[in-house]
Amino acid sequence: MSEPEILRDVISTGVDDVNGLRLEWAVACHVGNVRPANEDAALALPGCYLLADGMGGHESGELASEAALQTLSAVPVGAPVAETTGALERLLIDAQDRIGTLGPETARRAGTTATGVVLAAEGDGAHWVAFNIGDSRTYVVTAKTLTPVSVDHSQVQELVDGGVLTPAQARVDSRRNVITRALGAGMATPQADYFAFPAVHGDLVLLCSDGLNGELTDDEIEAAVCATDDLEIAARALVECALASGAHDNVTVVLVRIAD
Repeated sequence: MSEPEILRDVISTGVDDVNGLRLEWAVACHVGNVRPANEDAALALPGCYLLADGMGGHESGELASEAALQTLSAVPVGAPVAETTGALERLLIDAQDRIGTLGPETARRAGTTATGVVLAAEGDGAHWVAFNIGDSRTYVVTAKTLTPVSVDHSQVQELVDGGVLTPAQARVDSRRNVITRALGAGMATPQADYFAFPAVHGDLVLLCSDGLNGELTDDEIEAAVCATDDLEIAARALVECALASGAHDNVTVVLVRIAD
């Protein structure tokens, strides 16, 4: 079986029909204004939408993000929530092992964050199973209101949770790029967080690398994504806003919506 197409340095859109649902999606991935190479990558398969932000420098990060997405693409779509979560747990371990084999061939130890959503079944309705490891994020937009789903695995997030920093201080703190969980990068068995929520018609799922939320506040992300119903325009607008703010890192956005 051939590997799925990894999306990097592109703007891409599509429509998937999965279990009677029509899923519209858009991906925008940009190297940004500063980094010499793009270590971000995304994957859009019917019912499975993923994002990874590699680390380790040119080649190492690119290979790590690609390996993670290729491995995670094997997750079953339309299975019960518990089965989907269990499959993701096993595949993250496989991804960790696969990334570990990249180390000897690259100058720096390869690693990556990962986040995404997989369509699952629960009771009589469809659900999204979201996961994250690292500081790439998953949001959901309901009635033009942006709500975080995931919680960053980062040093500044721990300081915010402990009351040491405010969210505003965390955005400019020198430790903001220090993550506490990842795939590869010399870390132990991967520990992701999992979230299940109803897949509601009209709701919009937004995945992003920290190159977006590092440049834009949640209010700014909400304003840009809610200014249009066209997912491609929204994805372009988010990247353009990040570029206008400096885009010191690679910027990747994935938008998914269940259409009527």
